[in-house]
Amino acid sequence: MTEKKKILVVDDEENLRHMLQVLLKKQGYLVEQAPDGAEALTKAREGNYSFILCDIRMPVMDGKSFLTACTKAGVGATVIMMSAYGTVDDAIECMKLGAYDYISKPFNSDEVALVLKKAEERERLKDENRRLREEVGRGSTFSEIITRNARMSEIMQLVKKLSEHKTTVLIQGESGTGKELIARALHNCGSRRQGPFVAVNCGAIPSSLLESELFGHVRGAFTDASYDKVGLFEEANGGTLFLDEIAELPLPLQVKLLRVLQEGEIRRVGGAAATKVDVRVVSATSRDLVQEVANGKFREDLYFRLNVFALFLPPLRARIEDVPLLVEHFLQKYGTLMGKPGVRPSPEALQALVHYRWPGNVRELENCIERGLVLCEGTALGLAALPEVVREEAGLERSLPELPDSLSIKKGAEALERRLIVRALEQTGGNRTHAARLLEISHRALLYKLKEYDLG
Repeated sequence: MTEKKKILVVDDEENLRHMLQVLLKKQGYLVEQAPDGAEALTKAREGNYSFILCDIRMPVMDGKSFLTACTKAGVGATVIMMSAYGTVDDAIECMKLGAYDYISKPFNSDEVALVLKKAEERERLKDENRRLREEVGRGSTFSEIITRNARMSEIMQLVKKLSEHKTTVLIQGESGTGKELIARALHNCGSRRQGPFVAVNCGAIPSSLLESELFGHVRGAFTDASYDKVGLFEEANGGTLFLDEIAELPLPLQVKLLRVLQEGEIRRVGGAAATKVDVRVVSATSRDLVQEVANGKFREDLYFRLNVFALFLPPLRARIEDVPLLVEHFLQKYGTLMGKPGVRPSPEALQALVHYRWPGNVRELENCIERGLVLCEGTALGLAALPEVVREEAGLERSLPELPDSLSIKKGAEALERRLIVRALEQTGGNRTHAARLLEISHRALLYKLKEYDLG
């Protein structure tokens, strides 16, 4: 529920104060009164008022003196002046002294409501601008990471600690869990935020072009090299290079990347001279790199070089408490873009969204909300606007094997073991290495049990 805003009404006419109090209470404000500027100043210093409606001409301390005293005392409330004399000069002078606006007596309820709504909008914009300035000042570090999950909060604390160091970081997690957001936070949180942040998806560029993209080339290096090209490492000099889907990097390029990490210099394709670069490398993958190393698809020495510090992002199904927050965030984001502000999920839709398992994680949820806003009518996002797969799973939970009816300890132990393995894989998003750690068994033992229990 939105907190009610407090208003202080300052006027020497008791009847007017009472009339304004009744009027403003009907409009949802908390109202207090003061008969003159001196008493009002005492209340303004002590009370947390959003607005002050103040008469210009009063005994003891008039409106102008009150306004000047408020400025000196650092009172943050928005002051709106009232005058029964219609003197524009007095009103203009008050506005020069810091008043937001003025209304002339006699006034009707619509005039008062309009001025206050304008003042509220002004305050909202001021708060938003202040928030944006704060985000710019800290590089919008965590502005896009919406969470109340304990594990994600721990990760953000680790990001703050890591940000000031050049340590290479490997971010692991399923597709759509926000790996690039964490990489950007690592960059924006530390001293490198003044430098460039350069992101590249290693799986999105053909392997024949990837070397040139990363390291650049000199003119004539190959058939189409008609000019010198600066590579992404040089572009990221002084900043951060984010290598997404690092497991897609071809083996020959893995060797060259390892050299860059070890020696801190690159050599353009076709070039003879090496160039020193100061780049922090952050990589990410949705694959199990330990398994990739075991399969001979990823170099072990590069893995250890990249994995100086590992961050594993939990899948959305392991941070289900964040779903309502993310739904609200995406409804605001896309509602503004689509001209549908104020849309909220119906209780049934929210229940379905919370119970769905989100194999595509936050990215899938974002797409779901955008699609829902396109389809929804009115201010409620209902079940009908959600994808069929979300509606079908509403209220359903993935079943785990039950304990056997017999009293066989062997069969019971096998069923419990199977259940624990399934739960560990769910919590780690299918990452077998991390699942093995949670289960406190070796990776090889887990692979054996997965085959034994036909768990893929």
